Amino acid sequence: MAAQPVCKGTGSEIDFSYFGGAESFTEGKRSPRRTTVVSPSEQDDGVSYPGPPKDPTEFLWIMTEEPHRSRRMAIMKAHPEVTKLMGYEPLTKYVVLAVVALQLYLAMYLRHSHPLSLRFLLLAYAVGGTTNQNLFLAIHEITHNLAFKGINANKALAVFANLPIGVPYFAAFKKYHIEHHKHLGEDGIDTDLPTNFELLCLNNVLGKTFFATFQIFFYALRPGFVRMQTLTRWHLYNVIAQLLFNYVLVRTFGIRPLLYLLFSSFFAGSLHPCAGHFIAEHYIWDGLNQETYSYYGPLNILAYNVGYHNEHHDFPSIPWTRLPALRALAPEFYDILPSHPSWPMVIVNFIRDKEVGIFARAKRIAKNNKSKHESSSSSSDQE
Repeated sequence: MAAQPVCKGTGSEIDFSYFGGAESFTEGKRSPRRTTVVSPSEQDDGVSYPGPPKDPTEFLWIMTEEPHRSRRMAIMKAHPEVTKLMGYEPLTKYVVLAVVALQLYLAMYLRHSHPLSLRFLLLAYAVGGTTNQNLFLAIHEITHNLAFKGINANKALAVFANLPIGVPYFAAFKKYHIEHHKHLGEDGIDTDLPTNFELLCLNNVLGKTFFATFQIFFYALRPGFVRMQTLTRWHLYNVIAQLLFNYVLVRTFGIRPLLYLLFSSFFAGSLHPCAGHFIAEHYIWDGLNQETYSYYGPLNILAYNVGYHNEHHDFPSIPWTRLPALRALAPEFYDILPSHPSWPMVIVNFIRDKEVGIFARAKRIAKNNKSKHESSSSSSDQE
């Protein structure tokens, strides 16, 4: 019988000559699975890893089309009544009005507080970060024309919802976001994707911590470096309305209310529980090739149900109040998909887990570039 590693006293004295040069028993072991499955199946039991870890030096390049169109068609075939869930939600405008009023009240309340005082920072993080995240997602909802029937009414409400954010971004976000839906994962078009520069500089624990802390700036600035857009009159309206609002606010009440709003916007896109959705939605986890992930927890109440993200991408014409009904209508499509159990833990695991990082995004060649490549290949073959 072969000799075994021995333990002496209270400590372990291990003969590592039996382990091929290993220096610990944790080498090669993977961290616990991060996603869960509501209805486990033979294909995915929700416990074991569906696939090996991703290559941390490169994005995952996929040659198939994005999954939401095909699933939408399958659901509409299986449940034609799904069309009854589509259409604008009248409640949205009232929620926007209430949240804007709350933020302006708090900005006025803190006009005599020092910006670095505990009360100012705590309210800006806990309340302001949550409410401005809610306004970010209100604008996301309105971008899909889901607050009113008319286009201009939706855009006007979005400009109004933008005011407590402090920086005009609605008009630019709308075009980029619609492209994100139409061209999910397409390199050079979908500006939600990290750039090669981010992959090079932020693909470690320190870099991921920096990204998670300042992700609001990445989402604000990255699109301009990747893909410029043509300005419209609504870009102008958005900028003018925001500048006038900021000017009147500072002129009347001083700089501190505006600082409260700007701090709130920063915290909303930083290490904030609700900000977990930014990473949760499209980063790849657990060796899966799945591009979009949902979250069904209680924070959806504060976030226009944006956690129902597979459902949203499948049916962007269904408003936030009816996304749970969509999932209930077609559980055979959604409950088998891995989802996130917690947004705050998404941020924690993103930072500490070596299996996920800036590299953990699916990319595909843009359709126009793919057509040019195929045309070029065809011409070369003919020659």
